[in-house]
Amino acid sequence: MPGHDLSRRQFLHAAAGAWAGRAQRPPNVIVVLTDDQGYGDLACHGNPLARTPHLDRLHAESTRLTDFHVDPTCSPSRSALLTGRYSHRVGVWHTVIGRNFLRRGEVTMAEVFREAGYRTGHFGKWHLGANYPFRPIDRGFERWVGHGNSGIGTSSDYWDNQKLNDTYYRDGAWEKFSGFSTDIFVDEAMRFIREAAAQPFFVYLATNVPHAPLNLPAAWLKPWGARTRDPQFARLYASIERIDWNVGRLLRMLAQRRQLDNTLVIFLTDNGAATGAAAFAAGMRGRKGDIYEGGHRVPCFLRWPGGGLRAGLDVARLTAHVDLLPTLIDLCGLQRPGGVAFDGASLAPLLRDPGAAWPERTLLVESQRIQYPEKWRNCAMMRGRWRLVNGLELYDLRADPAQQRDVAGAHPDLVRRLRAGYEELWDSLSARDRELERPLLGNGRQPLTWFAPDERFAELSSVPVFQDDVRRAKTVEGIWAAAVETEGLYEFAVRRWPREVRQPLTAALPEIRPDGVRTIHEAPVPPGRALSLVHARFRAGERRAGAAIPPGAEEVRFAMTLPAGPVDLQAWFADAAGDETRGAYYIYARRLQVSAAPHRAAPSASSRARANTAANISSVRRPVCVFCWLG
Repeated sequence: MPGHDLSRRQFLHAAAGAWAGRAQRPPNVIVVLTDDQGYGDLACHGNPLARTPHLDRLHAESTRLTDFHVDPTCSPSRSALLTGRYSHRVGVWHTVIGRNFLRRGEVTMAEVFREAGYRTGHFGKWHLGANYPFRPIDRGFERWVGHGNSGIGTSSDYWDNQKLNDTYYRDGAWEKFSGFSTDIFVDEAMRFIREAAAQPFFVYLATNVPHAPLNLPAAWLKPWGARTRDPQFARLYASIERIDWNVGRLLRMLAQRRQLDNTLVIFLTDNGAATGAAAFAAGMRGRKGDIYEGGHRVPCFLRWPGGGLRAGLDVARLTAHVDLLPTLIDLCGLQRPGGVAFDGASLAPLLRDPGAAWPERTLLVESQRIQYPEKWRNCAMMRGRWRLVNGLELYDLRADPAQQRDVAGAHPDLVRRLRAGYEELWDSLSARDRELERPLLGNGRQPLTWFAPDERFAELSSVPVFQDDVRRAKTVEGIWAAAVETEGLYEFAVRRWPREVRQPLTAALPEIRPDGVRTIHEAPVPPGRALSLVHARFRAGERRAGAAIPPGAEEVRFAMTLPAGPVDLQAWFADAAGDETRGAYYIYARRLQVSAAPHRAAPSASSRARANTAANISSVRRPVCVFCWLG
């Protein structure tokens, strides 16, 4: 299968008129993607604890893909869903460390719909990059309301978000909201639908539940005390119940607006069960992150009576996330983007007639979760009833749905064929497929670029993925990979706490204890650790600078003139003994001015020395002088 290096704009003119001149109104489309809800986390799939009446009704009124697969973790699944291409082709190998940025130039589902005249909105979890050019509003969505790049409570989210009365992005700017996260995202999706008026709409509603932390108001948990003695299961199923309630009110609104029959509603989840795997796994082996069936087989329902999709119909053929974009292009009559080599196939023939001729094919799911991809790491080649796990173990799901008996020795020819299919996929990857994707500095779309700790390119063990890691002052190393779009003078503010915290670099933070109403953290939030920091250093490519930290300073600012092109950013804090105690946690970058002389001569030794001391210190109470290198 060939690689891909397509500009997203190559298909604009052809796609823009896809529905021009047609008398029939194109269907609306809503894709509902929940987070960490497994195949077994639904009553309609046999779960004895789950209460999901609205999702059960949606299941009953839909055509169901009963052998549907995604990648075993968040970002890879989302990238494949939105592009119709395997996650390793689009630069998404992990959920953090810069390996979750959807490569620029890839055509997304939102772009295909938008260029066909649809209104496009994303509400909830994105997890494919928080800076330009990776944000939803850079990838085809005209409206975006959602939390930070990873999840609630991660170091790339707004500080102390907890799913209640949080601060979320609205079209790239932080905004304070009132209410529970899932309710807010559905409220915003419903508002967007009303505003669309006569235009068709595409809504990507990706909830951040039931992913941990399982924070909920205490009142929502009370009814579950009689159903389970396990408090984690109570929190899980109360979270799923809230998803169900919101799906119900979304469908009611569509019915009231007489839009329900001509709206294609798709429900699926992003990976196998997490917490729920210990309660009910529908007979499958594995859970989120695993390459066995329980890690990647998920529910997928499609409801569209106005388009001829039959209620209660099961399609048992092997299908996957990469199939949905080609399928939507066919079902909605959209222009297929030229030059894009989909890994998926349109399922439209099967949805209309499950008995239609359909070639047997091989699909891949994988869970790399490392800096650079490794051949045969955590992968499953799937063909019909067969699963080849990590190139070694073979399972026959018809005879052994729980994957307990490895039969590779009894089917050497099949193992060889499946391995050859993987080899072909691996060999089709180019060097660019393994490169780091880099946020762009100096562009007009995002004046301030915010680099969070979980975006550092480093060994995962040294990355503060969660805000609790920052509170505890976990030692961190590694770089932030960036690129300068426009040569000029740039300012970098280096911080221990993000700007919304408004505390000195050296300060501790108080413990937060949940009260069940105003603060609903699942567990107490530990106090922040105080640090004795006296010096900061910063590096942008080959340019370096250092400065003392005065008492009470919240950040240290460095100004440097940078040429256009890739640049690795790094910063450190040191204590009074001069030891490099840890890397800095947050960096804020902005362009101060465009260089007037892009081809000036290289700086002299004396000017390089001045650059090493270029810094601006900002304290809690007062600004101080700026010293910057303009060379």
